[in-house]
Amino acid sequence: MNDLPAAPDEQAAQRLETPEQLSAVYAAVVASALDAVIVVDERGVVVAINPAAIETFGYSREAAVGRRISDLIVPDHMKDAHEAGIARYRATREPHVLGRRVEMEARCRDGRIIPVELAITEVVLPEGRYFTANLRDLSSARAAVAEIERQREALHQSEKLAAIGSLLAGVAHELNNPLSIVLGQSTLLREEAATGFLRRSSIERTEKIEAAAQRCVRVVRAFLAIARQRKAETRAVQARPIVSGAIELLRYGIESSGIVVRCDIPAGLPDVVADPDQVQNILTNLLVNATHALEAVEGPREIRVSAIERDGRLSIVVADSGAGIPREIAQRVFDPFFTTKPQGVGTGIGLSISRGLAEAQGGTLSLLETDIGAAFELSLPTTGRRTVPGHEDAAKAASAAVGEDRPRAIVIDDEPEIALLLADAMEKAGYRCDMASGGSEGKAMIAADPLGYDAIVCDLRMPDLDGPALFRWLKAHHPALAERVLFVTGDALGPVSGRFLAESGRPVLEKPFTPAEVADVVEAFPRRA
Repeated sequence: MNDLPAAPDEQAAQRLETPEQLSAVYAAVVASALDAVIVVDERGVVVAINPAAIETFGYSREAAVGRRISDLIVPDHMKDAHEAGIARYRATREPHVLGRRVEMEARCRDGRIIPVELAITEVVLPEGRYFTANLRDLSSARAAVAEIERQREALHQSEKLAAIGSLLAGVAHELNNPLSIVLGQSTLLREEAATGFLRRSSIERTEKIEAAAQRCVRVVRAFLAIARQRKAETRAVQARPIVSGAIELLRYGIESSGIVVRCDIPAGLPDVVADPDQVQNILTNLLVNATHALEAVEGPREIRVSAIERDGRLSIVVADSGAGIPREIAQRVFDPFFTTKPQGVGTGIGLSISRGLAEAQGGTLSLLETDIGAAFELSLPTTGRRTVPGHEDAAKAASAAVGEDRPRAIVIDDEPEIALLLADAMEKAGYRCDMASGGSEGKAMIAADPLGYDAIVCDLRMPDLDGPALFRWLKAHHPALAERVLFVTGDALGPVSGRFLAESGRPVLEKPFTPAEVADVVEAFPRRA
């Protein structure tokens, strides 16, 4: 058999060179094109439209031909720019869109605005200039991209839920130990107080209670940082507490596997520009991966976490003494769904998502070359500013106002003990405080003296009138006061609470909290002139 291509049919080629037959072929191509094709003259008047354009935009051929294209498919907010472009081309003959692919919006007959990809070609004929607009409806493509992103986020949440489930035992252990200290020491303190005098050991007992409670706070917040679902909110933060929080959350699981954690995060490092929750997410994932890698290793097991400042960035390295990652698969570890773990242990998207979280904050996540084990480096931009521990508290204490000229606040909470704690914290921050036992009472007190308050500290969930309802009332009747509201909640993960807090734009303090955290937030509130 002869594999050479057949000789061209010269007669067939000549037949397609006649103008009539070429026009017929081109007309058939346009009529069967999957994309919308609209031809307009130099004035922008439609002279031809193909079936795909009829289906896409909803205009019949009779309704479209003879009308200006700006009256058919150009959205109202783009008409001025469209007309200016036509006028500029008539005056200068300089094309700005011709020969290019651009994405823009187009309007359908029913008023819908759809995304389209547009390419315009100029055709010069003896009777004048014409422009052929090829428009591709991008609605399906955009919807597909959105669905892929939605499914990716759903998979991310599924992975986080799986991680949360595996952490629950460790979290329970980490909470039970310090809570036992709180319960035992507080009982002894109460018994000492009942005798009518407090020994020196009572001070030590309060210190132990505070330390144990702080440990509970760190564990709960680290757990919430993994569980919550929201977009990145970057700000200047210290890296050391974030690293400590991730290690604290996983400590039980790591140590119960016989793994030693060595942490070298020196004091005095510059603050990083990052979302602390998402950084903690990344570090938690790296620590979990290191733990899994070491579980199958015989002999000493060690995870090393270190940090160093370099070239205006802060580098946090999580390294393990495991078997390492073979060179032939090192380039694939960040690929979605690639995993070396046994089936059922992981989905293979943890590192891919972690890299995405890092890059969303201007950072990078990379695998380092090491002789022993595996090492991952998280690099984040810094502010160049170094936070001196205790400096801010000392400054606040030195500048605390005294006397009746202090600003005035109202604390609204249906739990008296929480309200009293908040009031004490506000007093320490330099405020005089009133207290209300619920939303309705707080509303009445504010209505009676709306100009008398510089700050409102309000619980989010209350039985009679909750925080969102009170905030809406403030926005309607006292908008300036609404800008001085601090919400307190123990329901940070609730979808309703999350939506409201995002819409309100007001700061929120999650329970449990410390007086210093209350002072940090209200310090930024605007004061009355």
